[in-house]
Formats: sequence, C-alpha cells, structure tokens
Amino acid sequence: MASGGEEKKSRILVVGGTGYIGRHIVAASARMGHPTTALLRDLAPFDQAKARLLQSFRDAGVTLLQGDLYDHASLLRAVRHADVVISAVRAPQVPDQTNLIAAIKEGGAHVRRFIPSEFGLDPGRSATAAVEPARSIYGSKVGIRGAVEAAGIPHTYVACNYFAGFALPSIGQFMPKAAPVDSVVILGDGGTKVVFVEEGDIGTYTVLAAVDPRAENKTVHIRPPANTMSHDELVSMWEKKSGKKLERVYVPEDAVLSQIKELAYPMDILVSIAHAAYCRGEMTSPLDHPQDVEATLLYPHIQYTTVDEYLNTLL
Repeated sequence: MASGGEEKKSRILVVGGTGYIGRHIVAASARMGHPTTALLRDLAPFDQAKARLLQSFRDAGVTLLQGDLYDHASLLRAVRHADVVISAVRAPQVPDQTNLIAAIKEGGAHVRRFIPSEFGLDPGRSATAAVEPARSIYGSKVGIRGAVEAAGIPHTYVACNYFAGFALPSIGQFMPKAAPVDSVVILGDGGTKVVFVEEGDIGTYTVLAAVDPRAENKTVHIRPPANTMSHDELVSMWEKKSGKKLERVYVPEDAVLSQIKELAYPMDILVSIAHAAYCRGEMTSPLDHPQDVEATLLYPHIQYTTVDEYLNTLL
C-alpha cells in the first residue's frame, strides 16, 4: 500500500493458516479484500473446532488448498498463484521453511513479498542476547532470514512482541494461567518496558505490511505506544480496575536464569523468552533505521486494541 494511495489487492497465500496467529492473518487478509488462499494439510478435519474455523474461512471467501510444507509439488501449485506468501508455521517447523523458499524460488515468479514465520521478539536482536533454549529458536529464525535473502526474495519480517491473549490474562505472568488473586510474580525488577499486541491487530498489521512498498526488505516492529509498559505498570493498571491490591513477588534475574535450567519443555522456552523481554528489555531496544520501521507509525489510521481495553474484558 503506497503512502496515501489506494491499496492494490494482492493474491495472498498463508501457510500455517489454522495456527494461533495464522488464523488472524487469514481473517485480516480476507477482510481487506485480498484474494486469500490458506494451504492446509486436511480440508475435512475430525476436530470440530478446526472444522468450524475452516468453515469461517470459507464463509469469508477464503480458498482452501490442500498441501503440505513437506510436499514440494503442493507448494509449487500454491505459490504459482500468489503475489504474497505469508508463513505462520509453528516454531518446530521454522527451519523447514527452506522448502517454501525453494518453491518460491522455483515457481513463484509472481511472488512480490515473503513473510517468514517469526511473530514474537525480533530474532535479529535476540539470537545473541537471549539465553537457551530461546536462543536456539531465534537462531533458527535468523537462519531462515539468511536463506530468504540469499535466494533474493523480496521480504518483510514482522516482530510483534507479546501476544496479548497469551500474556495479559495472567497479568503478565507465565506460570499461572489465570489472573492473580493475592500475589503476582514479576521477573526482574518490574521496571523494564515490554510490548503487548492483540492477536487480531497482529494479523491486520502483517497484511498491511505485506503489500506495502515501504516495508519491503525491512523489519516491521509492532510497538503500540499505549501497550508499551513495564510489568509494574501493568499490575498497577489491573489493581486499579479490579480494586484489589496484589503482593508483588520479584524474582531476581539470577534466580530466573537458574529456574530456566530446571524447567521442562515448553516452560523453559516460555520463561527464557520472558527473561529476554522482562530482564533484558529486548522488546523495546532502539530501532535500527532505515532497516526497521514501526507499524503504528506506518498505519496511524489503525485503531489497535489497547492493554487498558483488553484488561476490561477480564473483569
């Protein structure tokens, strides 16, 4: 979408479209009027929740195409009819996106943009700053960036920071699954700024960036100003809304690092990511212009969901 211009509709292919973020990207693409295709392993899943999701795609006008990240012929069929390819595959499949890159290189003559699956902290910054096991995950994403660039494929990387639906229901905690009742666990000193983004907004910003010349070969950071706050500030906001004072239990960084080594999968991954955010400040480190651009500055017309609004839904 050119600045101030009318957006030209693009044929968008989403790989991993039934995943946690992928479904929001598919919905946003269809809502914006792009001819949208979702590449799926199973077009008639037994799981009823997934079947309902696929029906919602059909109702939105999305084309469902059977295929697989490990089936080269199906990838070729898919990319031959795409202007934009967005991958939202799960973390274990990130290294295997080389299959998708090969298909785009071979048969994607019309592909003007590829967005690999990252959707979290910026791996370009976190691959060296994070501790294991998060470091290896970010390292695999950096490896895919290298493969994309070596193939000469126009690309956009999306760093969306924390998923609001994952982090906010527990008021920023990672061990419990519900809002705190009496006390809240805070990693580090509670003062480091982090960023929360609602999943539907991630989908919207991703699709906007995918067709925007200003985002080509750049990293788009989604950092809504109203959603950039410390854990202490988040807890204070919740206390004001809920009317209940919480005991704040601070876990020093060295204790967090020791805990990560003792945790089993997948909690070791989640807490090591939280360490990079809450203790190292990886979500709000300065942007490197002109390689980095910020989504809310590119698209000021988008009314994103604020943390304040999200917390109201938890009351």
